Amino acid sequence: MDTRTAPARLRIARLREAMSAANVQGVLVPSSDPHISEYLPGRWQGREWFSGFTGSMGTLVVTLTEAALFADSRYWTQAEAELAGSGIALVKIPTGAATYHLDWIAQQLKRGETLAVDGQVLGLAAAKQLRGVTDAAGIQLQTQADPLDAAWDDRPTLPTAGIYEHLAPEAPVSRAAKLAQVRAAMAAQGASHHFISTVDDIAWLTNLRGADVAYNPVFLAHVLISPAGATLFVGSGKADAALAAKLASEGFQLADYAQAAAALAKLPAGSTLLMDPRRVTLGLREAVPASVAVIEAINPSTLAKSRKTAEEAAFIRQAMAEDGAAMCHFYAWFEAALARGERITELTIDEKLSGERAKRPGFVGLSFPVIAGYNANGAMPHYRATPESFAPIEGNGLLLIDSGGQYKGGTTDITRVWPVGTITAEHKRDYTLVLKGTLQLSRARFPEGTMSPMLDALARAPLWAESMEYGHGTGHGVGYFLNVHEGPQSISKAVPDAHMAMRAGMITSIEPGLYKPGRHGIRIENLVLNVPAPSSEFGEFLEFETLTLCPIDTRCMDFDLLRADEIDWLNQYHAMVRERLSPLVDGDALAWLVKRTEPIQAT
Repeated sequence: MDTRTAPARLRIARLREAMSAANVQGVLVPSSDPHISEYLPGRWQGREWFSGFTGSMGTLVVTLTEAALFADSRYWTQAEAELAGSGIALVKIPTGAATYHLDWIAQQLKRGETLAVDGQVLGLAAAKQLRGVTDAAGIQLQTQADPLDAAWDDRPTLPTAGIYEHLAPEAPVSRAAKLAQVRAAMAAQGASHHFISTVDDIAWLTNLRGADVAYNPVFLAHVLISPAGATLFVGSGKADAALAAKLASEGFQLADYAQAAAALAKLPAGSTLLMDPRRVTLGLREAVPASVAVIEAINPSTLAKSRKTAEEAAFIRQAMAEDGAAMCHFYAWFEAALARGERITELTIDEKLSGERAKRPGFVGLSFPVIAGYNANGAMPHYRATPESFAPIEGNGLLLIDSGGQYKGGTTDITRVWPVGTITAEHKRDYTLVLKGTLQLSRARFPEGTMSPMLDALARAPLWAESMEYGHGTGHGVGYFLNVHEGPQSISKAVPDAHMAMRAGMITSIEPGLYKPGRHGIRIENLVLNVPAPSSEFGEFLEFETLTLCPIDTRCMDFDLLRADEIDWLNQYHAMVRERLSPLVDGDALAWLVKRTEPIQAT
């Protein structure tokens, strides 16, 4: 490969030409859009376009002579491969929240030089951190223009897919009721107005869904709630006349997507605006007149949507059963095809598993790209096979499959690991240590209001006891037919804040892992629901109801490492999986389910 003609190298060169023409010495390219989204529409995938790094998180900084990509351990192996020949250095950071790029900027740019970043995609909280560094270093910060435009040929336009209603019975709470709930929270804060940019908050509030972002049934929009009503800023033509009329009758007027900043600029003097600094951009904040008081606090909708209602929980259980049935059909085929000696690759797994999900009632789409990693590929937590690079499933080893679906009644996310051929004692030991972490956290009971990061160590303890560790968080919140990753709760090493308190109705993943680069990766993931546990004189308590329904492969377990109570939990879980899924499958899939849920005999 001639690295001088690598696409990323050429694109960085083009960016530097544009920087020189604009008298800019540095450009910051965050993984972000005007809605602070995790998964980005093509128009705002500038970090991927200019660097070639396809991971879902990372920060690119380019100066006239240097370029660096900042990524955490989930992406190190992937980034090293994708950045090869680009001239871009990989800077390894401990977590996705680390701010090493700020120090790098301060070291690379001289006093009086200019750093450009698009203020329309720079989060307000991130902007405050950045400005603190640039001011201290005497670096000029330019945020009024998009520095990528001049160097990005054929840049994608805004998505144009239409929006549609999420209807009852799967949407049991009306948009009018949700708007009233948010208004009550605004009143409690003393706010007359409230501005929302995060697309999952808006989809929840309006009971609308779309297809503007891959794998997430959301659409690009902003919402401004005022004393007189609420305005939904959305692309022209994305809502048909009938939907627009229905929304108007329920308190939502439509306006053009591009008019959101202008509406903020016209807020009446003396009004009080509620904005979430972690969920709104600098550009939109700067549109607010000085005569308007601003309350910086979490979006009330972020807290409300994290707590699923009893009716929603019932639909989620149905979605989990359909998802489990799809996996039974897939794994029955997979094991039989493997036994017949058929050629199977990581790409085959993606195609077949997605096809089985598509057959299930209520299925809308995948909740994220299927991760099927065999042996060394499984050691990359966010690996994805491509037609240019994939592994055949042959020989001996471990196959990790992380996948999920979007159903009208819920969002799923599950990881399982399966043995291929003959596996080693090391495989079984590593698998069982990860499993013990999944079980230890799944069985936890804790006071309501416990900060979710406090639970993280429960899943890590069995690995820590053997001087082992994993770099990603243990659990993320999950939406209701919405984003597969949502806050505010996070079972991780994050520094807790008041909004991370565990409350009844929250859905969170439990997914400890272990990754040995070049050898194998293991992750065992279920989704769990916070449900009330018996209370006591010490207050209200919560525990987890495991929602995910799929066997955990016992062939990978070292039973000598499992206690009797852990084996008992597994047997009870497998009995539940068999009971819930048996009515939904037949033939080979039923036979596979029965075989894989046989009780473990304690020794």
